[in-house]
Amino acid sequence: MARALIVGATGLVGKALLQLLQDAPQVTAIVAPTRAPLPPHAKLTNPVGDDLFELLSSLQQPVDIIFCCLGTTRKAAGSDANFRYVDYQLVIESALTGRRLGAQHCLAVSSLGANPRSSFLYNRTKGEMEQALREQNWPRLTLVRPSMLLGERPSPRLLERLTTPLFKLLPGKWRAVAAEDVAQTLLQQAFSPGSGVTVLESDQLHRYGNVH
Repeated sequence: MARALIVGATGLVGKALLQLLQDAPQVTAIVAPTRAPLPPHAKLTNPVGDDLFELLSSLQQPVDIIFCCLGTTRKAAGSDANFRYVDYQLVIESALTGRRLGAQHCLAVSSLGANPRSSFLYNRTKGEMEQALREQNWPRLTLVRPSMLLGERPSPRLLERLTTPLFKLLPGKWRAVAAEDVAQTLLQQAFSPGSGVTVLESDQLHRYGNVH
């Protein structure tokens, strides 16, 4: 039995994962801080507020596992600094909150191409985030690196609408992956034996479902 903290529960992967956690018999309690209220559920504690950092700081309920599904884009964030705040600082703070609450396993959604030495802001930020999580010395750390995510977005991104058909046809780790498959991977990893750091590339995520 496990108590889970999930940060980013309103995003594409987070929403799918939250549903899986609610349905999973081995999960007894879920803490999900969000800016917008989530539908009520018997297992769910949902602190709501505009400042996610403040919400994380106020959490006191013990947890066993932390899932971090936060992620945005430079365009959606509005600036490089805002993008890094979400994809780096809030991810790191989420993980530290999980440690403070007793979590022994951190699972985080990164991205294909994550590299702290990349010349691209997105890939570099994801790589620096992974590096910082490694430096937290988790008993167990799982990083998943999906390619383009498939799923229903409230506000579809034009570039993704244009490039999705191509990404569905690409080989190996470049092929687009369904958000539900990423969520299934996270759930499976959370309750499988292991220790240390596990990195799963995008082509390892397709086994849990089919790309539609």
